[in-house]
Amino acid sequence: MKNEYPQEIEVIPHTIIPMPDGCKLAARIWRPKTAVDQPVPVILEYLPYRKNDGTAERDATMQPHLAAHGYVVVRLDLRGAGDSEGLMVDEYTEQELQDGCDAIAWLAEQPWCDGNVGMIGISWGGFNGLQIAALQPPALKAIITLCSTDDRYADDIHYMGGCMLTEQLGWASIMFGLNTLPPDPANVGESWREMWRERLRGSGLWLKTWLEHQRRDDYWKHGSICEDWSKVQIPVYGVSGWADGYCRSVYRLVENLPGPSKGLVGPWAHRYPHIGQPGPAMDFLSEELRWWDHWLKGQETGIMEEPQVRHYMQDSVPPSGWYKDRPGRWVAEPSWPSPNIERTPFHLGADGSLSTEVPGAQGKLEHHSPLWVGMGSGIWCAYSTPGDAPIDQRREDSGSLCFDSAPLEEPLEFAGDANVVLQVSVDRPVATLGARICDVAPDGASTRVSFGVFNLTHRDSHETPEMLEPGKVYEITIPMKHVAQNFPVGHRLRLALSTSYFPMIWTAPEAVTMTVHTEGSYLELPLRTPSAQDEALAEFAPAQLPPPHPVEQLEPGEVYHRIVEDAGTGKVEMQIANGGGRVRYVDNDLIVGEQGYERYSVIGDDPETTTGETEWYFDLSRGDWNVRTETKTKLTCCSKDFRISARMRAWEGDELIEDLTWEETIPRDFQ
Repeated sequence: MKNEYPQEIEVIPHTIIPMPDGCKLAARIWRPKTAVDQPVPVILEYLPYRKNDGTAERDATMQPHLAAHGYVVVRLDLRGAGDSEGLMVDEYTEQELQDGCDAIAWLAEQPWCDGNVGMIGISWGGFNGLQIAALQPPALKAIITLCSTDDRYADDIHYMGGCMLTEQLGWASIMFGLNTLPPDPANVGESWREMWRERLRGSGLWLKTWLEHQRRDDYWKHGSICEDWSKVQIPVYGVSGWADGYCRSVYRLVENLPGPSKGLVGPWAHRYPHIGQPGPAMDFLSEELRWWDHWLKGQETGIMEEPQVRHYMQDSVPPSGWYKDRPGRWVAEPSWPSPNIERTPFHLGADGSLSTEVPGAQGKLEHHSPLWVGMGSGIWCAYSTPGDAPIDQRREDSGSLCFDSAPLEEPLEFAGDANVVLQVSVDRPVATLGARICDVAPDGASTRVSFGVFNLTHRDSHETPEMLEPGKVYEITIPMKHVAQNFPVGHRLRLALSTSYFPMIWTAPEAVTMTVHTEGSYLELPLRTPSAQDEALAEFAPAQLPPPHPVEQLEPGEVYHRIVEDAGTGKVEMQIANGGGRVRYVDNDLIVGEQGYERYSVIGDDPETTTGETEWYFDLSRGDWNVRTETKTKLTCCSKDFRISARMRAWEGDELIEDLTWEETIPRDFQ
């Protein structure tokens, strides 16, 4: 992107937004120099990830561009995060949302704001954007929510299909580490140490809180806008990617919101589309400006005259744990549900067949999966780092009950959410099932296209689960992730069912054997017919980026994703390393180091050996000032309980100034 902008901008690295109770929240601001005399709309992003270092590089790819096109952009740290005062004791608390409303009111009253505010955010910022919109602060006129959800229980990093996602541990551990970081003394002065001590002692162990709510109770209903869609009256643009964990919510938003809405889903992982991977990335900055210009400035940009949903139809690719790009094409849906889509059953046969014709061979198929099925799953919320996408599924398929179509005689495309409807019985009172749709090439390579998991005790309700009666046949529906996918001629469509899917989900209390009754069991696919609107779509321009934020890489981080087996013990383990290394932010001379590790293991066929372990290491320094923290968490189980062991340590210089431990036992609640 050219450095010449329509307007000159100024950057305020640190300023204070006061809350009514006296708490001071810290913000970074980009604004046109003319805004002091010619007020413009404000765009707010509201996050816990440290405005001057944690999101600084990513912010540089967006905020200067928006400011130069006539907007004040504000990156606000949550209470208890970054340079903001107070404590952050959980995600999406009532205090967080009220602070957001109060910040919007304050921004709207500033002389450089024309009274109109929009919110944008990815992940956490996408969540609280929706939740604050439901509170209807008067100045908030429109939002863009990326990689977020309307349902905190059924479609977040905590639980899926009533099953506990192991990424709940991973995510809790990241926040456990981030919550140990102090504010920057350069911004808050001598109060930094007192603020730091308050965080270390008061932020708590979030994993314990989340494990105390294993069903969809009032804790999860709070902040889930699907409880009352009518509360979100303003325009909403929902954005995600097929490799992201949150693509499903885009479709529920456009289907259910009462006000104007749009949906955009690309091939990307958990990223903004202008820096999206797998590619192709797109010129999202221009798309975003069209949205804001329409809803915050009243300009006719044509954005609302285009199809309501635009998503990326992926072509078939060989299996890989990482893709630089995904071939495919953009397609359009005038609304959702789409008239271009016909939901079509593919029936399961006792001979392992999968067909739109009802098979003649019906019967019962018994199956028990080894606990290593799932090790090739990648991770639930991928960031497009090497290994976080699902690898070749042939080994996973060998431990699953598979149903295959005949080689396709013509291409098959579907778009949306598939469902697996099963007539099934199990031999234990608690059971979880995994289902995968795979694209099987003529050479046998198996690429996972979509998946779903389901806790059978939640068959009637996520709020009031009930034990299963062993041997009784139940009709179970397993909802699967949305995707748009092409299957070429000669390939086969495969449905793979498994009685475990670890480490995507935690193992059931006991090893389970299922019996699938093929009569009445089917895979429902949303088959798509190409539309004339597809050909009329204007092409997205390639991604354009402002100049990068000045950062000096001092040491590389350790990054890997691997599966390790011990033939002697039968232990199988997924090992993950995610580290940014050590970097210096040139504008403020702050040096930041970060490194994280995750390990998820099981031994043999014993669910009680299921273990998750995480570690995070952070350090901050500038001149003679330096601090570092270390957090470790271990989650184990027996058939009755979950057990958490955690430790947090913090040093100022060479002095250990905090050392806290937790030992918690939490009863399993239909998990």
